[in-house]
Amino acid sequence: MSRLLPAICALLLLSGAAACGPSEGPELAPRTQHSGPAGPVPAGLEQYYGQELAWGPCTEYATSSSDRSAYQDRTLECARLRVPLDYKQPQGKQVTIGVLRKPATDQDSRIGSLMVNPGGPGASGMSSAASLAGTVRSNDLGERFDLVGFDPRGIGASEPDVQCLNGPEQDADRLGSGSDGSGSGVAQTAQEVRDYTDKCVQRTGADVLAHVGTRDVVKDMDVLRSALGDPKLNYLGYSYGTRIGSEYAEQFPANVRSMILDGAIDPTQNPIDSQVAQGDGFQRAFDSFARWCAGEDDCALGTDPAQAVGEFQRLTRPLLENPAPSGDRQLSYSDATTATIQALYAQSLWPALNTGLQQLKQGNGSLLLSLADSYYGREPDGSYTNVTDAFNAVRCVDDQRITDPAVLREADRRYREAAPFLDDGRPAGSDTDSCAFWPVPVTGEAEQPKVQGLPPTLTISTTGDPATPYQAGVNLAKALHGRLLTYEGTQHTAFLQGDSCVDEAGIDYLTELELPAEGTRCG
Repeated sequence: MSRLLPAICALLLLSGAAACGPSEGPELAPRTQHSGPAGPVPAGLEQYYGQELAWGPCTEYATSSSDRSAYQDRTLECARLRVPLDYKQPQGKQVTIGVLRKPATDQDSRIGSLMVNPGGPGASGMSSAASLAGTVRSNDLGERFDLVGFDPRGIGASEPDVQCLNGPEQDADRLGSGSDGSGSGVAQTAQEVRDYTDKCVQRTGADVLAHVGTRDVVKDMDVLRSALGDPKLNYLGYSYGTRIGSEYAEQFPANVRSMILDGAIDPTQNPIDSQVAQGDGFQRAFDSFARWCAGEDDCALGTDPAQAVGEFQRLTRPLLENPAPSGDRQLSYSDATTATIQALYAQSLWPALNTGLQQLKQGNGSLLLSLADSYYGREPDGSYTNVTDAFNAVRCVDDQRITDPAVLREADRRYREAAPFLDDGRPAGSDTDSCAFWPVPVTGEAEQPKVQGLPPTLTISTTGDPATPYQAGVNLAKALHGRLLTYEGTQHTAFLQGDSCVDEAGIDYLTELELPAEGTRCG
């Protein structure tokens, strides 16, 4: 399926890590918990808000190889939360939400649960919480909060999950060189979009696709808050997780105790403007990478950062017609640019990107293909997590669809102008939005959140964030009438990623409800 633009909010890198460290503390025995209902309960939803949760080992919830390693930590416990597929019909079909918890180590000073979402849309909150468990184990968050991650409906361990393409079909889709701007090329792209949509409907069901959007996810969060026994929500949302947070703040402002939103989505921005702003952010990150690379002895893009875009294009554009070998697979142009985008999320991946580009110069696409595999959730056995399919499904019900071909072509032009390193040199090959044939209505909209009664929130925004540009955080903090914390750096999100200034401010806020001073900058 043709992809006009990169993902609006690609995954927070920690979401796929197995970085929990060794298990500490006693193994948790299986148990049934009945702590709800807590706080207000909407009429007709009593059975959900007051449900029991059966906690047990997490290994059966793993949906990736990294999960299978991380979920062996004996101090983690997992359960399934029942929610209605359609909240307008609570007595109808039910779905389940996978939930993972790392209990607070100091139960006497426990504040409650801290729910985490890592972004995407499509990323696993269970995986994210497992990854963060080691980080928070020795600080006040781990001592005073149960760390809770959930897989949003349709994602990861939640059932049913969104399924569109199988492993071989995704491999073939990634290897495609894309279509040109000819009449036949445009028609080919439209047919690919239609075929992809048909597979999603056949393998998932239109009823499920209609209810995977953020509007319903936040209702699930409120059910989970109550079932956990928390009168108020404590929430940490990264990247797309900030959209979940701002939507929750609008639907349930009085149910919030604390909320950190890191790597913000501007809730008022339309999809095209958001994508163009992200393109500009990735270009700025690419320029920073090029400056760093020019100072290395073996920079694949040369010693002059001003020439880096041209060097990158000369290196990657030939892949449009001649993919590079990588064992029994091949590196396409699409995968080479995806690998680059993946590496631009964090400076720690810049050396790997340079090495991968050096390999490509020698005709070897292996390292870049591995980076792209990580982005798409490809497993060693050739299967995939459902992160890409879930991303598409959520976006197609969250964002307004673009039906005017002229608007699509103009969006493509603006994106290439904002991110010239991603310009493949071909005319636009699509007049069809990737959601054009989606069989269910849009349930989201770009608008100023209405958050009367919301307590103070903390938004963290990074000056050089490639995926969620700094200004979006400024705008979100203003929209929520909350506090902004600025981090000076080039990476995607900052909290609990090693900067003591950011971490101390965030932990003080979550534990003591003390906001950092107005205008605080870290980094």
